[in-house]
Amino acid sequence: MKQLISLFFILAIGHAVLAQPLPGSAQSDLTLPSARIACGPWLQAVGENEFTVVWTTDVESAVWVEIAPDDGTEFYGMERPKYFQAKYGKRLIGKLHKVRITGLEKGTTYRYRIFQQAIILNEGNKRIILGEGYGSDILKSPPFKATTLDPDKKEINFTMVNDVHGNDSLFRLLLADARKRKTDFVVFNGDMLTSTENESQLMDGFLKSAGELFASDLPFYAVRGNHDIRGEFSYNYFDYFPNCNNNPWYSFRSGPAYFIFLDSGEDKPESDIRYFGLSVTDQMRKEEAEWLRSVVEMKEFKEAPVKIVIMHMPPMQNGWYGTREVNRLFMPVLNQAGIDLMLCGHTHRLSYSEKGTENSFPLLINSNTSRVDLHVTGTAIEARVVDGSGNVVKSYNIQK
Repeated sequence: MKQLISLFFILAIGHAVLAQPLPGSAQSDLTLPSARIACGPWLQAVGENEFTVVWTTDVESAVWVEIAPDDGTEFYGMERPKYFQAKYGKRLIGKLHKVRITGLEKGTTYRYRIFQQAIILNEGNKRIILGEGYGSDILKSPPFKATTLDPDKKEINFTMVNDVHGNDSLFRLLLADARKRKTDFVVFNGDMLTSTENESQLMDGFLKSAGELFASDLPFYAVRGNHDIRGEFSYNYFDYFPNCNNNPWYSFRSGPAYFIFLDSGEDKPESDIRYFGLSVTDQMRKEEAEWLRSVVEMKEFKEAPVKIVIMHMPPMQNGWYGTREVNRLFMPVLNQAGIDLMLCGHTHRLSYSEKGTENSFPLLINSNTSRVDLHVTGTAIEARVVDGSGNVVKSYNIQK
């Protein structure tokens, strides 16, 4: 019986395909379903020679990305290279898509567009039927753009938000003008949600708004907060935020600044009842400290005029367990590494400490209702704390 139903379905689909009218014909409006963009795209893992495009579709799909130089030529003027989401020589299908674009020039802007084809029928080796290609329509709106990092750039601008906890309205207020402010990238410094139980929370909490406001053209770099580690769907966190290191911690050079992103882990001891015996944050932080020791010895790090560390929980000698652990494991390394600024969140209160108070560098902790706009040159860091109404709450000028 199942075989007869399957055969009937295949014949019906085949009839639908054959019944499609020729181009220009108005004989029939019968069409196969098309995959639509559910969320995104958003740029991730932008480096000197690559970037990754991430988006979701409403149905299972096979996808690709086409790119072109930002040189004023018609996108349709020639065949453009296609990049596929693939693994071990085979294109992947699904609803979450991550396409990595490589072999690019540093400090160069590229145009790109995304495409997807719905999986109409998938019977493995027997038969696969794909829907029509659908994606960014460059006849109705310009292609998306992505700019690779440039270590030779004399100055950069970036913005940081943290501890939004799924407040999408606040998120939109803080980042509504990210494009207009000529921001090079945005930093999400942890606790963007209170916990992550499903994909919808990620989408509705901030990702849909990020894609709409800026993330199709301006990348964001994400680091986990303690709340991002919690929830049934938290295991999937890095599926949506790939980075250059394939770990919760990573680093890169942009303009005059070298950035180190650290995962501060959970804030309470692993025996806490809220973790149900599943937390192994202590082991993760030890591995991270080993990685950190190797990073500060790298030539690229040492030669950078400015060095910035981004971490959700601030180091504290007398705070909660997690803040004391990052202080114990990370600060002995960072205090000897010539760091110029550390940016944190977590406390939901704005605070700033000059170097020499407890650490050998300034520490700026942003609140949960403001953003920090930073302008970095080879000799100084200017930081402005801005609230949801666009008012400058506080300004700091850090000289090298």
